[in-house]
This record gives sequence, structure tokens and C-alpha cells, in this order.
Amino acid sequence: MATIEKRGDAYRIIVSAGYDMAGRQIRRRKIWTPAPNMTERQIAKELQRQAVLFEERVMSGQVLDGSIRFAEFIDYWMEEYAEKQLRPKTVNGYRILLTRIKASLGNITLDRLQPRHLMEFYNELSGSGERQDDLYRAKRNLRPLLKERGLTFQALADVSGLSVNTVSVAVRCDNVAARTAQKICEALHIPLRELFEVVERARALSGNTVLHYHRVLSSILEKAVKWQVIFANPCRRVEAPRAERKEAAYLDENQAQQLLACLQDEPLKYRAIVTTLLYTGMRRGELCGLEWSDIDFEHSLIDISRSSIYVPSRGVFDDETKTQSSKRVIKVPAEAMDLLRKLKAEQLETRLLVGDRWVDSGKVFIQWDGKPIYPDTLTKWFGDFVARHDLPKIHLHSLRHTNATLLIAGGADLRTVSKRLGHSNMTTTSNIYTHAIQSADERAADLLGDILHPVKRA
Repeated sequence: MATIEKRGDAYRIIVSAGYDMAGRQIRRRKIWTPAPNMTERQIAKELQRQAVLFEERVMSGQVLDGSIRFAEFIDYWMEEYAEKQLRPKTVNGYRILLTRIKASLGNITLDRLQPRHLMEFYNELSGSGERQDDLYRAKRNLRPLLKERGLTFQALADVSGLSVNTVSVAVRCDNVAARTAQKICEALHIPLRELFEVVERARALSGNTVLHYHRVLSSILEKAVKWQVIFANPCRRVEAPRAERKEAAYLDENQAQQLLACLQDEPLKYRAIVTTLLYTGMRRGELCGLEWSDIDFEHSLIDISRSSIYVPSRGVFDDETKTQSSKRVIKVPAEAMDLLRKLKAEQLETRLLVGDRWVDSGKVFIQWDGKPIYPDTLTKWFGDFVARHDLPKIHLHSLRHTNATLLIAGGADLRTVSKRLGHSNMTTTSNIYTHAIQSADERAADLLGDILHPVKRA
């Protein structure tokens, strides 16, 4: 039942909304001010009506006010906005960041969240704060243990609630998240410290990561303002953390040729993956989302219309491309198309060998049984490949940057490069590839000099 308190010429209506996780009572409040010409009897009658209406709204979850804890509002924001409006991969990324945000700022009520709280939080992240995303690594090969217990990778995945790919990463002693190590140990009924060890890593977060936290916080608080829960966004009164400007990692012409040479002894699938990425500039998710129906072998065209992503709660699934302009059809050189033809023929042979275990996903790049490939599998393989061949320290996305850099350096106009990359506008392209544009501009200046002032013959 609502409680009513007189406060000057107004009344405060207080309704209980249950209890929080700490056992504290949650109260919702509303101030009601009667019209100046109302009689005492009219005020009493209307006040009771306002109290009943407010209580009904509180009980149905329709009321938010500034006294709500920030952690509670974040949960509401996730349910009512993020999960309905944002892409699954974005939401999953937010969940990771929000764990730390809620731990540091969650107990502060929304109307008491001040700029100083945010500044202290950013200082914690960039300075003395410890990372909460520590990685773990198995102390020994887990295959003998699984064999001893009669467990396959799939069986352990089913028991632990993890994907088969994640289990295989842990078993081969590669780094995994803390929650992954914990789930495996719980499934095997073995203490975490007996099977896994923490991998030492840097404590301070980069400026770019701290800025990402700031943007997430600002987005949440901006919604609180829009929903009239608070009057102003405290993030607007804080200097945004400074991010380090890093030049996109890429290979020059000679290094790219060296990369292609090193591919010759690799499995056909990975040769086709790297060559396709290098020749097209596709994003990793776009490559994993390719289906054979997207490839026009006759005209050497690839239709990019979807992205394949992995989210722990859903596994691998198809989603829309990053932006509407990312949907595009691009021409592909003969070298890349030849590898794709060979890969398709190899898949047909594999399908016959696998038999009824084959899953007809229609994807170009697949696992051994035809299921879509995990995007992280490509990243892991490429990192190992680069290390084995002592190539420059690049990552899979660097092939996209290499493609754009070589095109611009070779004289391709910026509009064409931007469209091939699927950028929404040329400004994005010019901002990322300033180095290549400057290099091309210098060569153009030299060329103009040669034309206007040719070297005189002796």
C-alpha cells in the first residue's frame, strides 16, 4: 500500500517495489502538487486516486525514477532497449563491459551519479585498476583426462554449456576466459587451480578501451535522460578519455607477395581464405557468411549480403552486414576464383566421405562435416601461420587494410575503394587510409613534375 507524506504545498507518494539482492527495500517515489483552487476534500480524493494509480504503475514495472540503482537501470536498459534494438554481437560486447561497470558504479543511485564517480572509474581502468578479463590456460593437456573419463569434446561441451570449439581451445592449452575455465572444471568436478593457471598480462587498459567504456556509459545515461529518469547526462560533464591513434597494420607489396608464397604448403581451405580476404578486402564475418550461391564463377563476382558471427549464447549464426552499404557485389581476380573452384570440388569429395554426418549449410568455408566455420578459428589459425613463417606481426583484419592500401597506392580512386570495402562514406576510408593517400599524392606530384619538366637529353 502506498505511503503519503506532506511536503510543503505538495505530497510525496511512496510505494514499495520489493527488495534488491542485498535485502534492502526498493522504494519508488512520486511528488504530486494539487492545483491552487482545489478544496481539502478534492485534494484528499485526488491524492488517493494518484496513490492508487502510481502503485499500479509501480507493480506493473512502468515506473522508473532517479532513486533506482544504476545496476538496476542497466538491466532495464538492456531488456527494454539493447536486446531489442542492437545487434547480438554488440549486445554481447556490452555485457562484457557492463560487468565491470556494475561492479564499480552499480550501487550508486542514478540521480546521485556524479562526474567525479566517472572520473574515478576511468582512472581505475587506465591506471591502478586490475583487468577483470584475465585469461586462463590449462596446466596440462586435457585429452588423457577426457579419455580416462570416456568424454568426447562434444560430451564435455554439452555438460559445461560451452561450444565444441571453445572446449577444443581449452583442451589444447590455449588461453580461455575465466568463465570458460570455471565451467570446464565444474563439469569435471575438479577445482579450478588444479587444472588451470592464470596467464599474466598487463593490468592497465588502453586509452581506446577506456574510451569505449565512456561511450557505453554515455549511451546508457543518454537513454535515462530521454526517458525522463534523470535531467542530465553526467558523461557530458566529463572529458572523454584520450584514445591513442594507431595506424592500421598492413603489408606492403613485397610483404604481401611473401605472404602468398608462404601459403603454398597450407591446406586448401586456408589458402582460399587468406587469398580471398587479401584480394577482396572483406571483413572476417562477411567471409564466414559466404554461401556458394553468392559466387558467380562465370563473371568472377562475389555478392556480399550477410555476416556470420559467434555469440556464446547462440553459437554461430547469420546476421545482417555491418551497415546497409556493406551489402555489395565486387569483382574478384582470377587467382582467387581458381582457388574457390578447387575448394568447391574438394568439398564435394569430402561430402561423399562424410556421408550422412554431412550438414548441408551451403557455406563456402566450413568445418569438416559441413557446418559453418567458427570465425575465431580463422583468427587463431592465422596468428599461428604468421608466427610459423616469421611474417610481420599482423592480424586477420590486416588483410583488409592491406587490400585497401595497395589499391590506393596503385592508383585506384577513393570512391571505388570505399565501395569495395563497404564503407558508408568516403570520409571513413580517407580517415583510415591517410598513409596510403599521402603516398599516392607524393607519387602524383613526382609524375606531374616529370610531365611538365622532362629531363633534357644530352
